[in-house]
Amino acid sequence: MKRSAPSYPLPASPVKALFDFSGRVAVITGGGSGLGAGIARRFAEAGVSVVVHYHTSASGARALVRAIEASGGRAVAVGGDLRQATAAERLLDKTLEVFGRVDVLINNAGIYPDSDLLEMSEADWDAVLGANLRSVFLCTQAAARRMTAQGDGGAIVNIASIEAANPQTGHSHYGAAKAAVVAHTRAAAQELAPHGIRVNAVSPGLIWAEGIEQSWPDGVRRWHDRAPLVRMGMPEDVADACLFLASPGARWITGANLLVDGGVTAKQLF
Repeated sequence: MKRSAPSYPLPASPVKALFDFSGRVAVITGGGSGLGAGIARRFAEAGVSVVVHYHTSASGARALVRAIEASGGRAVAVGGDLRQATAAERLLDKTLEVFGRVDVLINNAGIYPDSDLLEMSEADWDAVLGANLRSVFLCTQAAARRMTAQGDGGAIVNIASIEAANPQTGHSHYGAAKAAVVAHTRAAAQELAPHGIRVNAVSPGLIWAEGIEQSWPDGVRRWHDRAPLVRMGMPEDVADACLFLASPGARWITGANLLVDGGVTAKQLF
């Protein structure tokens, strides 16, 4: 789509308006637990009406919705296997049915199994690529079609990983999927820009989860030794990056991949 350049200078929005989410609606995939639940809570705290998608974490998603509503927010839980186009379409249809519009999509759903390359089955590979990459494509397409129909743009944030550029052993499928998510982000940003839809990625480092110090003590120790900011990330650290990229404060940012990793990838490699 050929567009003419605007007249300069362009007016700036008041600072207070840059992070005003009143009336906004966000879909958070994989929101029933872990990082996705943290993102959903933070968006709700900002005043966003939240659609909490889940696949296997139904009880967690429903408990989160009750907590958001108890705090005065608006939320709904919607289940579905987002490897299927019909599930992605149902998710967005339900969003419009309940809240009337969609402004933000956070593609967070995914799985994180270990599998040695020489032992990996085709089913192992397909499961990771389906959950972590195919779901991003299907949800982006479904959300962008509805944002385009609304006519006032939107924001899509894909949760990638620092493993897109620095995969660990046992994660050849996961690293490949996340690298593809970053590339898909850049391509989608170009195609959707004429519709006023911005597409960005966030690549987290190691995020704290209940019991991680006991289940992976060596990894946590190595992270603390390596990361300039020392600590692991919290879900809110990633959520706040998503909030920024979804806000008018990021109005001239699209096709970016924001590293949220405590500085670990800034370290000298040798």
